[in-house]
Amino acid sequence: MKKNYSLPDGELEVMQIIWQCEPPVSRSTIESMLNAEKNLAPSTILTFLSRLCDKGFLKVEHQGRTNLYTPLVSQKDYLAEESRRMLDKLYGGSLSAFAVALSDSGISKDDLDELRAMLEEDKL
Repeated sequence: MKKNYSLPDGELEVMQIIWQCEPPVSRSTIESMLNAEKNLAPSTILTFLSRLCDKGFLKVEHQGRTNLYTPLVSQKDYLAEESRRMLDKLYGGSLSAFAVALSDSGISKDDLDELRAMLEEDKL
């Protein structure tokens, strides 16, 4: 079953924290890392975590009074799917149209050189 990969900002922020950590990650660890950047109510964070479990992004394990979360979708898979969706939605699936837009946006020569090297080394 294909998941709805496009996450709202709040849920994506939670996933980014979880992807940074060694799984499983406790709810309290997620809260402390998230609240270092934003001050969110514990109930809001629990709502995000519940939604991510319902959507199939996380698995929760209960160990006593502690909830531990493990990602079921890797950051690499998420980014690949979101990139494809963006390319399809904004550029009709045309990589060349995306490259032109990227060029028009003022991409630096260093970035272009890095991209060229990746293509030549068959890293893409």
